Amino acid sequence: MEPTQQQKAVERKETYKQRFEDWRLQHARIRTDEEIRLRERVVADESLSVRELIRKDQPCRVTSPREYQLELFERAKQQNTIAVLDTGSGKTLIAVLLLRHILDQELEDRLAGQKHRIAFFLVDSVTLVFQQYEFLKVNLDQRIECFCGEMGTDHWAKETWQKHLGQNMIIVCTAEILHQCLMRSFIRMNQINLLIFDEAHHAKKNHPYARIIKDFYITEDNQTKRPRIFGMTASPVDVRSDFGQSAKELEVMLHCQIATATDPALLRTAVSRPEEIVAVYERLQFPYSTRLCQEMEARYGQMQTLSKIFKSAKNVTSELGEWCADQLWSFAMAEKEALKVEKKIEKAFANEPNSRPVEMLDAELNDLREAQAFVKEWVFEEPLIDIPVLSSKVLALRQYLNLIYERPTDARCIVFVKQRYTARLLGNLFARIGSPHLKLGILIGTCHGDPGDVKVSFKQQMMTLHRFKKGDLNCLFATSVAEEGLDIPDCNLVIRFDLYSTLIQYIQSRGRARHKASKYIHMTEKGNSMHVQAVRDVRQGETVMRQFCESLPADRLLQGNDADLDAALIKERNFRIFVDPVSGAKLTYASSLMVLGHFVSCLGDGSSPPNFIVTAEHGQYACEVVLPESSPVHAAKGRPSARKAIAKRSAAFEACVLLRQGGHLDENLVSTHHKHLPAMRNAHLALSMNKSSSYDMKVKPSIWQGSRGSIPHSLYMTIIELEYPENLGRPSQPIALLTRTRMPSFPCVLLHLQVNRTSHMIFTSLQDQFYIPGGHLSKLNAFTLRIYKDVFNKTFEVNEAAMSYWFAPVIDGFKSIVASRKPEQLIDWATINYVDATDAWKWDIECPHNELENRYLVDRWDGSRRFWSIKVVPDLRPQDPVPDDAAPHRHMSTIIDYTVSLFSKSRQKAIWRQDQPVIYAHRILHRLNWLDEYTEEEDRVKKNAYVCPEPLTFSALPAGVAAMAYLVPSAVSRIESYLIALETCDLLGLQIRPDLALEAITKDSDNTQEHRQEELHLQRGMGKNYERLEFIGDCFLKMATSISIFCLSPDNDEYEYHVRRMLLICNKNLFNTAINKKLYEYIRSVGFSREARNWYPQGIKLLEGKGFKKSGEEEHKHQLGDKTVADVCEALIGAALLSYNGDMDMAVKAVTALVSSPDHDVTQWEDYYKLYTKPLYQLAPTTAVQSNLASQIEQKMGYRFKYPRLLMSAFVHPSLPSFGGIPCYQRLEFLGDSLLDMACVNFIFHRHPDRDPQWLTEHKMAMVSNKFLAALSVKLGFHKHLRFAGQVVEFQNRDYAMEIKEAEQESKGAHDYWTTTKNPPKCLSDMVEAYLGAIFVDSEFDYSEIERFFNNHIRWFFEDMSIYDTFSNNHPVTHLHNLLTLSLGCSNYRLMASPIPNAAGTDVDHQVAVVMIHGEVVASGTAASSKNAKVKASEKALGNLRGLAPFEFRTTFGCQCTEGDVQGATMEDMGTAI
Repeated sequence: MEPTQQQKAVERKETYKQRFEDWRLQHARIRTDEEIRLRERVVADESLSVRELIRKDQPCRVTSPREYQLELFERAKQQNTIAVLDTGSGKTLIAVLLLRHILDQELEDRLAGQKHRIAFFLVDSVTLVFQQYEFLKVNLDQRIECFCGEMGTDHWAKETWQKHLGQNMIIVCTAEILHQCLMRSFIRMNQINLLIFDEAHHAKKNHPYARIIKDFYITEDNQTKRPRIFGMTASPVDVRSDFGQSAKELEVMLHCQIATATDPALLRTAVSRPEEIVAVYERLQFPYSTRLCQEMEARYGQMQTLSKIFKSAKNVTSELGEWCADQLWSFAMAEKEALKVEKKIEKAFANEPNSRPVEMLDAELNDLREAQAFVKEWVFEEPLIDIPVLSSKVLALRQYLNLIYERPTDARCIVFVKQRYTARLLGNLFARIGSPHLKLGILIGTCHGDPGDVKVSFKQQMMTLHRFKKGDLNCLFATSVAEEGLDIPDCNLVIRFDLYSTLIQYIQSRGRARHKASKYIHMTEKGNSMHVQAVRDVRQGETVMRQFCESLPADRLLQGNDADLDAALIKERNFRIFVDPVSGAKLTYASSLMVLGHFVSCLGDGSSPPNFIVTAEHGQYACEVVLPESSPVHAAKGRPSARKAIAKRSAAFEACVLLRQGGHLDENLVSTHHKHLPAMRNAHLALSMNKSSSYDMKVKPSIWQGSRGSIPHSLYMTIIELEYPENLGRPSQPIALLTRTRMPSFPCVLLHLQVNRTSHMIFTSLQDQFYIPGGHLSKLNAFTLRIYKDVFNKTFEVNEAAMSYWFAPVIDGFKSIVASRKPEQLIDWATINYVDATDAWKWDIECPHNELENRYLVDRWDGSRRFWSIKVVPDLRPQDPVPDDAAPHRHMSTIIDYTVSLFSKSRQKAIWRQDQPVIYAHRILHRLNWLDEYTEEEDRVKKNAYVCPEPLTFSALPAGVAAMAYLVPSAVSRIESYLIALETCDLLGLQIRPDLALEAITKDSDNTQEHRQEELHLQRGMGKNYERLEFIGDCFLKMATSISIFCLSPDNDEYEYHVRRMLLICNKNLFNTAINKKLYEYIRSVGFSREARNWYPQGIKLLEGKGFKKSGEEEHKHQLGDKTVADVCEALIGAALLSYNGDMDMAVKAVTALVSSPDHDVTQWEDYYKLYTKPLYQLAPTTAVQSNLASQIEQKMGYRFKYPRLLMSAFVHPSLPSFGGIPCYQRLEFLGDSLLDMACVNFIFHRHPDRDPQWLTEHKMAMVSNKFLAALSVKLGFHKHLRFAGQVVEFQNRDYAMEIKEAEQESKGAHDYWTTTKNPPKCLSDMVEAYLGAIFVDSEFDYSEIERFFNNHIRWFFEDMSIYDTFSNNHPVTHLHNLLTLSLGCSNYRLMASPIPNAAGTDVDHQVAVVMIHGEVVASGTAASSKNAKVKASEKALGNLRGLAPFEFRTTFGCQCTEGDVQGATMEDMGTAI
């Protein structure tokens, strides 16, 4: 027999489960590096861009080293060497040659069985990591990798480092990374074969270069195990000091000999030296105040925060001229810069130990705003080419630049300045007064801070250099960042606008002028002896350096040795050192601050950094470090020291020792606290989608059992009738259900009576009970049992005390009198008396034909044959052939044979009258489940019958009563389901509408929770299942728990909120609560079933009929998935919410009952506000700034804040964790996020009552997406009020705001204009959610304010949800489903997820998901939650499938799915990832 479609689906699902389990077990022990690689990929977007930009300018492979390079290489092979060569002379190539030599030796050593060793190329900045890595990768053929702190290396475990160290032969990294690895004993010095120090002159004091040598190199006692050292620098000295002494100190520190080219002529041949020119400009004027500065001084000179700007502006008048001085004010008083100053003022005020009155703060802020407005209104004129508008120094610079860029040219120039603002001012100026062929750029460092300054990222630096190399820019105004390290193309002209401070600055900046016939210009002031001396000093210093290096004998002894370095380290002898006895990890004073800082960051609760309290004691400083409350060690005190810095390190050292002793640092000095508790991760709190268990199942409500056992003297009546009885197709008479206990009001039930003809069954529960006179109960009992016998062919024992309920016919026209009559007067007692007195209506040959019409006929030998008599057919006789239109029967020879169902032997003995009439009748279909749809197949079954009256039984039940009796099983089944649903509510102490209560506990297929998928073992006729209620209940659960947690701990950080909420709302917690309360018994997983006979009356014994042989009460079980049990909990919350239009009290009570936690212990909405204790920041006095903000928002939004500080908190970015004592918006955002979710879900749920949860979830994504909320934030103007630190936030917000405004203007009123822009900064959407949290708290938890906001500002965008179909389809899971089914025509696929145990197999660490097509895994993804794992797997699968034509797909995967298969295909287990 061909299996059905559903059987195929079940079989396919089991196959997929087994194959996935096999795949998972095979990969369970393989821990992917995906997270590490992800961290490396997100290195900070800037650093990634740096790498890409450097690759774009990929260096060439160098194949012909010069003679001096080979000479220094030969020396470096023999001993530790510091190569001193000019910038651009190819020092890195010498390092490459040395690396090749060392690596060749290493390969030989490994072949001889020696332990592996590795080479490190150390640099001083992140940018140089990528630059040197690319150069080495091109010139070396061994495995090489690069690392920097932005890759998250601080958090890498020892195993990760061992893997990288084992896979590579060379590591390029910042020195701090190697220092940490050595300190933590991830690697030991004897495992390194070569240390290369780029820009080696930094090796002094506590620089990581110096610490590596001090802490680890010299402590390696076996000198043969120490690595070779090679340093590179343009000058071994970078300060003004005795050159010989400084050079010796560097040699001592690095255990090296300084060396340079023995023949300077070779070096000069290889590296072009520029012509050096001393340019003299006229004497500068003394600093003074411009007219703008004078006006500002007169008005705001008392403002301490502007003092630095006043000073800088005066200096600029002298150095650059009046125009630039005034421009500095325009930079400093720009809106975003003034906001920075404002924040600085408020922060300083909040941190003052002796707080001043708030009025003083308001006055200072008001002065700042006035100053900003004054500068904004000032008229800035275009610069005149004259003194004093421009200084003589600037005019001289202009002359040189105009000479170079008079005509189009390929010449490149760098102008070096000291101050960042000087570069910016000159760039701004020369954009106006420079030659049209001058293409300007600014190259400054990444640090910033002064008012008017700008933040520059690594990416921006590299972009500037990239454009400079391409020729898009030909002149850079640069600070010292352009002197050292960066790969800058050879320049024709280098101008020292501001002179160098040290010899190395001179050498390195001059090294940028390497082009043939290039010039290097020293700009000096006329008559300025300091300038003259500076030029003379660097020239003499270089001469001394050359002579020193060239005079060194080649065979001299190494200057650096342990004894000399010990003398240099004499100051550190008193510093304690801790060496871990297990690993050898070394803790020093220098490393203790880093170790302690890393430990605090791993607490994972948003803890503030360690607080160092320094006090003076007896002429020395003592320091105590105080750690966050969540730290297991709260404080530690260090030893007194003469220096504050050493006292701080001592305190940090003692704290680290205590942490190690307590086991809070492991043997590698790594924190054992990993982001709070891993048990709180989604993967640990989730339940398996596949796991299921067998549970007891209630089949009958407890109310029946509780009322049985005695003879009742009074009963309650529930009338059962059809709303449209005519749709039944024949007359019917209402029936009453009589019970010992009054029934609640039941919702009506839809019955499918014929094809496309339905009617609601209406239940009317009467309030009053009625007395049962003696003997009447036995008649009701007889009537009830007669229905079971005649209609359903079931004979039950007569036991009135054991009956659960009785049936009774109701008189016609009862509706008109029901209000005025007693219940017993509505019963058709005449029919009851007749049925009680009559076994069956007797037919005889004399009976008039009309009395045979409209009778209920029973085949006495075949319980399945019942008929409605229509009329007598006078032309037919019992011996006539059966007409062709008759329903089939096993005997079809004659009408009398057709009528009789006896077996052949009995038939031969039976004798029937041949003169009896023939009745035309309708055979009654054996249909009991009227809750299921009436199919066309059923309608096509022949119903006509031709029967003789003599062999049949004429039931005493009137035909109308019998017609209604056929609906009794469906009615009783649904009533009992309603009663069980209400018992569920009683179990939880809830009052929920019966229809919603039943919907919440109804599971109508094996995979109800898997939305849009092919339903397995669907139980038809059960009504709505729980999935929509679960959708809205889940949302309310999130909101309710968020409010409660926020109220209980208003000062906690957002992370702690999320953790505590997750513990409440996770499926595991709901499941445990449900198991404890035995909620599984009440879940409806089995629909109406004739075979299961769950509609039989309970309590009385079946004597005849199917199932009569069974004795005792049956034990009923059902199989439920763990997640199903949890989902039902959420559905019950949804039902409680919808039962009371707008009143949330019952839903609140449901949450408390089902989360079972002190973190949510309220029973009505108003209890939330009673829990809330206003934090101090909310109650503190309001400043004018805060009041002004509240006033502006009131004008826009129509809401007046009682506590303006709440509003201010909603607009404080996390980059300012505390802004004037006001916390950042993260707490309010946590609250507002759940409130907004609820408002959106409520709207979409009621607006689209027929949509499934998958559709609702997908389209809700648009409503709560960062993209939409950011657009809304800009539309409402919130972005203008954001308080933040850092230029990146400002730049991103401004850039996005411009784009979204343009999109809105061009959209011509389109509601979805916001979908066309790029992804916005998340802070903009966070502000909207935080604002909602603020108004909710400020309004004393008035949810109507949230709804008002939604209706006023959000609803308009989503009136037509169809325009967002494409938006929702962008989700990888949905996209994959649509691609497979719609584009590729495949239905045989599945997306599955399961936990992966950790290496020890003791706990769940990650979830893995796979996409399987035709039983084969085509993509997988790993993440902390199954949802994210499915997203990753889907993204990979999309990448593999995109571009495949259908025929290619079918060939590749052996797909033979038909169109019918695809039409039935659904999102197999995919909805859970949305």
